This record gives sequence, C-alpha cells and structure tokens, in this order.
Amino acid sequence: MKQIKQDLYLSHMQYFNSKTVIYLNGSFVKATEAGTDLYSQSLHYGYAAFEGIRAYNTHNGTRVFKAKAHFERLKRSCQLARIPFNWDIEDLIRQTYKVLELNNLKDAYIRPLVFCGPNMSLSAPAKVSIMICAWEWAAYLGNDQLKVGISSYQRPNPKSLPIEAKISAHYVNSILATTEAKSNGYDEAILLDMNNNVAEAPGANLFIERNGKLYTPPTGNILPGITRATVFQLCKRLDIECTERVFTVEDLKIADSAFFCGTAVEIAGIKSVDEVVFPLKWQDSLGATLARTYKCLVLEKQNYEVII
Repeated sequence: MKQIKQDLYLSHMQYFNSKTVIYLNGSFVKATEAGTDLYSQSLHYGYAAFEGIRAYNTHNGTRVFKAKAHFERLKRSCQLARIPFNWDIEDLIRQTYKVLELNNLKDAYIRPLVFCGPNMSLSAPAKVSIMICAWEWAAYLGNDQLKVGISSYQRPNPKSLPIEAKISAHYVNSILATTEAKSNGYDEAILLDMNNNVAEAPGANLFIERNGKLYTPPTGNILPGITRATVFQLCKRLDIECTERVFTVEDLKIADSAFFCGTAVEIAGIKSVDEVVFPLKWQDSLGATLARTYKCLVLEKQNYEVII
C-alpha cells in the first residue's frame, strides 16, 4: 500500500502550472509557453546533461545546498560528453535563486538541463540551450525503510560511456531497473557492475554498515554523488570510519545495515535486500545518525554550515 501511494503521488504530481516560471537561455519565461525543437539530439538520442539540486528553507533564508559543486559537475558532464558549456557558473547560481524567488519556493528540487539543438547526425552539437526549473518535491523514496531487490540490469560498461557524467541517456538504464524492481514488489533496485559487484541504485549511491564501519563502492562504475561526498565529510566529522571497497551481493546481504544517499532521496534507510532483512534496527545504525546530521547540515543548524 505504501508503494502504491508513492507511485500515485509521483505519477500525478504537477511539476508546473500556468504561473510557473523557468530560466531559459538568459530569460525567464512561463513554463507553459516554453518549448523545444522536435528534431533535437536530446529528444532523439538522449544527448543532454542535467543536475538535481535541492534548496532548503533554513534560518538563514532559502539556501541552495552545494550549488557550486552541482553546477561544476554539470559543466564536467558536458565536457565529458562533448556538449558545449559556455555559461558562467556564478551567474547560473544567481539565476537559480531568481527562479526560486519568482516561483515563491523555499524548499524545492531544482533541475538544470543542458540540451542540444536539431541535429540528426551522430556528431557533437553546435547549438545548445540551458534551462533551470524547480518544484516542491519531498524525499524521492519517501521516509520509510525500503525493500530493495538486486536488478537483472547492470550499470553500463565505463568503457562505453562516461559513467561519471550525469547524462540523460544513462537514465534509461535507471528507469528499466526501477520499473523491474517495483513490478517485483520492491521499492527500489540495486544495480551491479559488469563484474557483478555491487554498484549503486538507479538514482542514488549505496553505503553498508558492518561491525561499526561503513563501506561504499569505489568510483569507476558509479556516479560520484555530491551527497556521497557529503557523507564522507560527515563521517570524518563524526569520527566514523568510512572506506571505499569493492563488495559482492553476498557481502551486502551479511551487512548489519545499509542506506541510499543522493540529492533526491537524501539519506534513506534500507530494510531488506531480496527479502534478507538487515539485523540492526535503523534507529541504532550509523545511517540513521548520518541522516539526522545531514538534515542539520542542509538546514544550517548548529555549526554545520562549515562544510556546505
């Protein structure tokens, strides 16, 4: 029942209305009046780069969490995919705050997208555009512990695509994995890499806890998440040992606890993998401690502003 309600919420939610304003190529326009070319490489080939960013209503006002890091990754994604990126990052951050202001958003999910112009050839684009939109969005996977399943789909071979880039076409893999997981009665999937080692979720990184220590798959077959990097920072602050390590499904299933992390999901506890229930209660886990600390960080409570 929980998953049905979550799916209905996601499928029926309204991302924009007649009053919504987006940033498009240097101007602010109504979302209902904006359009794109039906012959664009982005539409036909998934040739685009995007970011997912969150803004939080803090005691210091609305603050976009790690805005510079996100836009720098957007630029890097474009460079890796040979998509031109000719915008100033500081200006894009200013325009992002303006989008929030114009739409009266204080807590919001922000989606910048660099997309390509019309071109049916398989060559790098000459014309590109950028848009920034935002909407209210709760934690992507909800606030309850998750039942997850190992996907039959693998992460793409890193020699075939720049895996560390956040490219739109990559997310066909994510859609297939999540759709399969939900059809099998799970909340989300875990994908393996080409060597059958644990990689990540369709839209989040993964950490496991074992004997009071945290482990996460190394970069190379995963998206190097900004929230993932934040977890490392928080672990250092909290004196929690956290190590990158290759591990298998068998290693995952004997863990004490596990969690996903990402901008959209924030920090989400995992209850079970393929019906194997983790023995450690979530409230007693390192993941729960990090989730509470992460919330303090993004809301700028206490002195957590230091690592924003």
